[in-house]
Amino acid sequence: MPTPSKETTLEKVISLSKRRGFIFPGSEIYGGLANTYDFGPHGTELKRNLINLWWKTFVTDRPDMYGLDTSILMSPKVWEASGHTANFTNVMIDCLTCHYRTRADHLIEDKVEDIGNVEGKPLEELDKIIKDNEIECPKCGSQHWTKTRNFNQLFETQIGIITEGKNTAYLRGELAQGMFVDFKQVLDSLHPKLPFGLAQSGKAFRNEITMGKFTFRTLEFDLAEFEYFVKPEEWEKHFEYWKKEMFQFALACGLSESKLRWRSHSKEELSHYSSRTEDLEYEFPWGFKEMFGLAYRTDFDLKNHIEKSGVDLRYTDPYTQEKFIPHVIEPTFGLSRLLTIILMNAYFEDTEKNRVVMKFPNRLSPYQVAVFPLLGNKDELLNKAREVANTLRSQFRVAVDERGNIGKRYFTQDEIGTPFCITVDFDSLTDSSVTVRSRDTMTQERITIEDLPRFLLEHLS
Repeated sequence: MPTPSKETTLEKVISLSKRRGFIFPGSEIYGGLANTYDFGPHGTELKRNLINLWWKTFVTDRPDMYGLDTSILMSPKVWEASGHTANFTNVMIDCLTCHYRTRADHLIEDKVEDIGNVEGKPLEELDKIIKDNEIECPKCGSQHWTKTRNFNQLFETQIGIITEGKNTAYLRGELAQGMFVDFKQVLDSLHPKLPFGLAQSGKAFRNEITMGKFTFRTLEFDLAEFEYFVKPEEWEKHFEYWKKEMFQFALACGLSESKLRWRSHSKEELSHYSSRTEDLEYEFPWGFKEMFGLAYRTDFDLKNHIEKSGVDLRYTDPYTQEKFIPHVIEPTFGLSRLLTIILMNAYFEDTEKNRVVMKFPNRLSPYQVAVFPLLGNKDELLNKAREVANTLRSQFRVAVDERGNIGKRYFTQDEIGTPFCITVDFDSLTDSSVTVRSRDTMTQERITIEDLPRFLLEHLS
């Protein structure tokens, strides 16, 4: 797979994403809403393929993982018990001159060379770093800042139709709590044995200040994660096991090993629920940043929910009848951010052929094959092309493109990332053969329609 160079700018990926229907700015006809994006037809297919790959890898193909789909809205008591209403915060700072607002830790990391990660440092220390380094506002150049202060990332909403009767609720800031509060129901209904995991994918919401780097950090985003329940004394071996599995999944998504690294959180940086956290980071054009997170949550969540709810969430060992609170390893995959990475990683400019190619892994590309009639105004070719496409649809993701000349159709599919294009021409009507063209090499060969499934299965595997 290609590795993006420094010249593969984010602007080029954003432009292609909009032009080819991967990702659109949200609410654009009304001027947009900052840091919101919609997935277009091809982006939706790409995302669905990524989610399916994740689900197959970590749920379907494993005997120790069970899927859930929990509510976005939960009782606010859940978030109080989990510590999120008190501790789910980031540090904010404002420019006193132009009123530009940003996260203080990101401002420092962007402006102070080689300072590393400063997330979790005390407010006073952040204020001192900003002052000592004479950090300027990226918007107006002023050095006049407010004091840093914490703000909570949970989105509040109201439940109820009468103002006086409304109750505060929160959009979920993570997927984990739904799995923790359903833990007992899973035990009672399935009787799983340790170790086992509960997995889900879906939307999460964080009211945080973003830095405008496309879908790298947005107000709502797609996550996939699981809580893996283990015996307390065995947490470390499971932590190391999932660390390896997460890295392998990144490689399966076509990412280059040289662009990946693990980084351990400092004690200051650890989330309130975590005893150990490591991030799998990817080297963006603006530096290494988090892609996946792996946390050892100990028994923090289950213990707090036992205390606050009064419900016994302990696990009973089926052999010894011992009751105890399992410890939890949590791998988290930021799918929206991973999609940004996949788009950047796939982007390739073929200067010799004057074309742009999205070199997605075959398993992720929106379509695996596109079928063309040589001419779009000949019914006999149109009908034959549609017949070929319908034959292939039971096994492959298929597009049909009947517009424009054949060269433009090839280049369009290159930008969508379709691995193979099939052209139905007049000879196809008599000898039942078609021309198959490769996205990456642009080579063409003649294949009989009968042999197409075998050929595609062999080359797409």
